[in-house]
Amino acid sequence: MTEKPVDRSPAKGFRGHLRGVTPAEPRVLAPRALVADDDLKVRSTMVRMIQSLGFTCLEAGSGEEALALLESEGEVPLVISDINMPGMDGLGLLEGVLARYPDTAIIMLSGVAEVKTAVSCLEKGALDYLQKPAMLEEVRARVLKALEKRELLLQRRFYQKNLERRVRSQATRISELFLEAVQTLAHALEAKDAYTQGHSRRVSRYAVKTALRLGYTGEMLEHIRLGAELHDIGKIGTREAVLNKPGPLTPDEFQHITEHTLLGEKILAPLAREKGVVLRIVRSHHERMDGKGFPDGLKGDLIPIESRIVGVVDAFDAMTTNRAYRPSRSPADAYTELRSCSGTQFDPAVVEAFINAFPDPTALPIDV
Repeated sequence: MTEKPVDRSPAKGFRGHLRGVTPAEPRVLAPRALVADDDLKVRSTMVRMIQSLGFTCLEAGSGEEALALLESEGEVPLVISDINMPGMDGLGLLEGVLARYPDTAIIMLSGVAEVKTAVSCLEKGALDYLQKPAMLEEVRARVLKALEKRELLLQRRFYQKNLERRVRSQATRISELFLEAVQTLAHALEAKDAYTQGHSRRVSRYAVKTALRLGYTGEMLEHIRLGAELHDIGKIGTREAVLNKPGPLTPDEFQHITEHTLLGEKILAPLAREKGVVLRIVRSHHERMDGKGFPDGLKGDLIPIESRIVGVVDAFDAMTTNRAYRPSRSPADAYTELRSCSGTQFDPAVVEAFINAFPDPTALPIDV
């Protein structure tokens, strides 16, 4: 009753004690068991039986005492409990033990042979049910059986966790490779167009520094960086004649170019479901504070903050680089334009965070 070590492989330990340990073998620590029964005579008899099978036994005369023992002595691989005890009965103890120590093998005892009671015990998590009085060989067989069940359950859980971990790892790697391929494609497309060359990289760097000003760090910051870099990936499906048109767009052409937000989300969705920030940026970076943006006409705080960040820095980079339809503007002019559109097109807090992150407009646009 005074030993505390917990044998985490009780079935092996149990069998080792049944076979005996030769002097040449290392000492095997006896597995522990808890016997709970309010009848001292019955409990003592059961303890002697269990000890004869190689166990060190803890004893309790009630459910409450048994739980208190486990609390003080630590988890044991095997619990044998009478069902009918005063106060907390065996079923209460069964539930209490499994709630605290779900890997415990529990065998229930009863002096009454009732199928309904036995089924109830098994449904609540007991691994076996014994009717008193029980013979040593029957106890031995049931204990072995219960511990083998426990070991199989532990092994299955281990394999499941290992498998789940490997599947998650492989899925993550597949996702990373996919995103790397998409990034490479985005950069390759930009490299073919003198007007947008380096755009996604600059937007990404602007977005990260702005997000830092707004207090974002860690994984969220990385997702903002990635979303900003991929924000225009949907333009893969936009006709070059529309992208590079030097004059105003027709309504049909404008509608066509707005579809890049939805196409981009669709491209990334299968392998970026766990990166919701990225998808929200790709979909919503053209929304406006006044609700006149696209594709959903979101207004104010309904626009995800990460999309509002990219919306500001995307507009700045577009204004400060040459486009087919107009020459670039100076960074100082672009700052003035951002501020004049604060509250209608852009989030004022994001505009100020961006300008504070890059206080010297003469150092912009940045080189990538």
